[in-house]
Amino acid sequence: MMIDAEDFLTALHAEQVQFFAGVPDSLLKELCACFSDRLATGQHVIAANEGGAIGLAIGHYLATNQPALVYMQNSGLGNVVNPIASLADPQVYGIPMLLVVGWRGELSADGAQIHDEPQHVKQGQITLPQLEVMGMPYQVMSTEIDTAQQQLQTLLSQAMKRQGPVALVVRKQSFAPYKKTSAATQPAATLADKLPALQSREHMIEAIVADLPQDAAVVATTGMASRELFELRKAQQAGHGRDFLTVGGMGHASQIACGIALAQPERQVVCIDGDGALLMHMGSLTISAQQSNLLHIVLNNGAHDSVGGQPTVAAQLGLAEIASAAGYAQVFSVSGVAQLQQALQHTLASGKSSFIEVLCRKGARADLGRPTRTPAQNKQDFMQFLTEAEYA
Repeated sequence: MMIDAEDFLTALHAEQVQFFAGVPDSLLKELCACFSDRLATGQHVIAANEGGAIGLAIGHYLATNQPALVYMQNSGLGNVVNPIASLADPQVYGIPMLLVVGWRGELSADGAQIHDEPQHVKQGQITLPQLEVMGMPYQVMSTEIDTAQQQLQTLLSQAMKRQGPVALVVRKQSFAPYKKTSAATQPAATLADKLPALQSREHMIEAIVADLPQDAAVVATTGMASRELFELRKAQQAGHGRDFLTVGGMGHASQIACGIALAQPERQVVCIDGDGALLMHMGSLTISAQQSNLLHIVLNNGAHDSVGGQPTVAAQLGLAEIASAAGYAQVFSVSGVAQLQQALQHTLASGKSSFIEVLCRKGARADLGRPTRTPAQNKQDFMQFLTEAEYA
C-alpha cells in the first residue's frame, strides 16, 4: 500500500502547514513533484542545501507563527545539525517545524539492513539514532493515509508544544506515482528549451575524458555523473584507477579534488561536478579557485537529475561568471563538444586554475549501470594510481 502525495499534502494543509522547503530525494520524488505542481510560488522552495532549508523554515515561523515542512534525504541530516542544535532547538530559539526524511539504507522492523547502495548503508543505520541524539521526536510513516494523518497531527502538536523540530521518517515506496494536474503551472524554461541541440551529460563526459592527460586524476561528483564515468571506463577497458567516485557527500567533490591538487601540485587534477552539487556548497569555489593545477568542470543541466529531475536555479545563472568572481583565473561556458574541446585544450595548457561550465540536457539512458567496484576498492585503486603515476 502507498499514499497518494496529494492526500498527504491535503493532510498537511489541514494542520496549517503552508510552506515547504528542502533538497530533493529519490524516495520523496513523488511528494516533491506534488509540491512543485500544487503549491503557489513562494510556498515551495528547492533549497541549495538542507541547512538552508532549515533557515527558510525558521524565517517562515518567525513571520507567520506557523510551522514549515522541510524535506530531505537522510544523508542531509548532517547538514541540519548546526542550524537545528544552535538555532531551532527548544533550548535556543525554539522553532517548531516538521522534517520529512527519506530513509535510504533503511532497517527492517527486526533491525536487519535492507539492501541499498554502499553510500547509504551507514547513514541508514544511524538515521534514527541521529534524531534521538538531537532530542527530536519522530515517527516512521505509515503507508495508510489515515494513520499517516494521525502521525502528522501528533508530531505537529508535539512541535508546537515543545517549540522545536519533529521528524517523519519515510521508507522506500511509501508514496504512489504522482500524476500532474492538467491545470498545473507551466514549469520554468529548462536549458534544453533554451538550447534544444544540447548534448547528453554522458556524451560530454566522454568528450572530457578523451582530452585528459593519462596521468590526470579525476574526481567525479555523486549520482549519474559517477555512474556514467564508470560505464565509460568499463566500455573502453581503460581501468578505473584514475577516477575517484564521490558516491555520497553531495557538494564536496571539488574540495576532495582540491585536497589532491594541494598534495600533488605537479599533477593535473580534474573535478567533474554537477550544478546541484555546486550550488549546495558554493562557498567552496573560493578555495578551489586558488589551486593552479585544478580544472573544475560543472555539467549544468539545471536539474537534480539523480533524484527525479527537479529543477535547480542553475539554469538561470551564469555559473562561469560566478566562478570568475570566486577567483578562478580563467572560465568558460560551452554548449557543444567542439567548444568543450577548445576550452579543455586551452585550460590544460595554461597552468592556471580553471572552470568550465558545460551546458547539457537532462536525463540518462535507461540501462545505465552502477559501479561494480566497492568504495573500498575504488579508494585502493585510486591511491595506487596516484602513487604510481607520481613516481613514473
